[in-house]
Amino acid sequence: MNERQRVVELVDITKTFPGVLANDNAHLSVGLAEIHAVVGENGAGKSTLVKILYGMQTPDSGTVRVKGKDVHFRSPKDAIRSGIGMVHQHFMLADNLTVLENIILGAEPTRGIALDLRGARDKILSLCDQYGMKLDPDVLVEELSIGERQRIEIMKVLYRGATILILDEPTAVLVPQEVDDLFVSLRELQAEGVTIIFISHKLDEVLTISDAITVMRAGRTVASVKPGDITARDLAELMVGSDLPTPDTTVSTVTDVVELRIVGLTSLHTDGRVAIEDITFDIHRGEIVGIAGVEGNGQPQLVDTILGVRDAVAGALHLAGKDISGFDTKMRRDEGIGIIPEDRHRQGLLLDSPLWENAMLGHQSKKPFARGIWVDRTGARDITREIVERFDVRTPGVDVNAVALSGGNQQKLIVGKELILDPSVLIAAHPTRGIDVGAQAAVWEELRQARREGMAILLISADLEELIGLSDTLLVLFDGRIVAKLDPADVTPKTLGSHMTGVAVEEEAL
Repeated sequence: MNERQRVVELVDITKTFPGVLANDNAHLSVGLAEIHAVVGENGAGKSTLVKILYGMQTPDSGTVRVKGKDVHFRSPKDAIRSGIGMVHQHFMLADNLTVLENIILGAEPTRGIALDLRGARDKILSLCDQYGMKLDPDVLVEELSIGERQRIEIMKVLYRGATILILDEPTAVLVPQEVDDLFVSLRELQAEGVTIIFISHKLDEVLTISDAITVMRAGRTVASVKPGDITARDLAELMVGSDLPTPDTTVSTVTDVVELRIVGLTSLHTDGRVAIEDITFDIHRGEIVGIAGVEGNGQPQLVDTILGVRDAVAGALHLAGKDISGFDTKMRRDEGIGIIPEDRHRQGLLLDSPLWENAMLGHQSKKPFARGIWVDRTGARDITREIVERFDVRTPGVDVNAVALSGGNQQKLIVGKELILDPSVLIAAHPTRGIDVGAQAAVWEELRQARREGMAILLISADLEELIGLSDTLLVLFDGRIVAKLDPADVTPKTLGSHMTGVAVEEEAL
């Protein structure tokens, strides 16, 4: 392949935040119609670097060059005008709007003073045809799969004229079949001349899809490599200085004691539709039960119903033999149910509050966080320091606001604050989503250690390697029901994905 024309060049980029050197003379060079991966641990500086390219941050020093011209973006609007679009890891879609309405939101076309929906529909369908993407403009987003929602996010930036596309962890919530579909779409985009910057922690996928890879560590660019010249293990060593971790759990610690028994659990959406139906399973002490399923098939509703956040219309929960079906959420938490929520920003943290206040969340009425009806600030700070030390949360101190931590360190704080109080049951929802291989390995080891010590763990994850490697039992959730019980020792990601998408269910019904 001939050397591609450089369409993105970031040269000697330095960016500091209070107490943090995010980028240290970092550089990135991306060729025309190239799929260029950027990898590194959380805190390595890759997110800051692409945010500078997208106009979300301004560099302290260095040069940003797009299509051969030096640019000085002050906002994403400037970047969009230069043909740059960004798809964030957390989708920004309104479920109650149609595909068309989501795509044009903020860039509504007009004809005179009237909204030109016909023109918008024609443009979207033309783009779908040009880039080989299947979207129905008139479907409500709430009816779509995660993979389809991601295509909407990509179409949003294409609709605005992007020819340089930044994808932040685009496969984090996709099953293997959806990843395959995404990669087909990316190749179609590339064939039409679109340049793609692909940020990911999944090194095997990076090696599969990318034409070039930039590796960052501690704010600096440490290597630029071709995927054919390097292995996933080599990439991991460049990123973190150690071997690529695996989630494999080889020694069983499952006991005969049932810690959590769920029988016939059913709950509804607010509009009366069934969310989960007739869910029945046990989790034993020392056991990890994994829940696999394409997102949107009832996982959050299952978690909320177990926690008591959502009312059950049928079924029962027994914790250590005690019927807790009538308990509210606080009572269930006090009885010993811990939770690592699936979205650390929306459900797990107060980003503008200090770490010791975040460590209190969900435990604020208990010792050592409280003394009677009063907050015990000394006790809260002391136990937060213990969490920081035990779970290797990288922070200058416990009075730092959570927003200042990298994603991996935020996640370790959440894991630590739940495990430090030793719950009997832990619900771990996507515990390693969007964190680097180093933080991922740390979280895996904490879950394995808790399992060894007799904790019963319900693991919900979109990472099939994680599910297969950590779980003692695998259950598949499809359309709100458990449709399969599998042995992790005998299942592959492909066969698990078939159950998750309903293909295996349909074949068994024939």
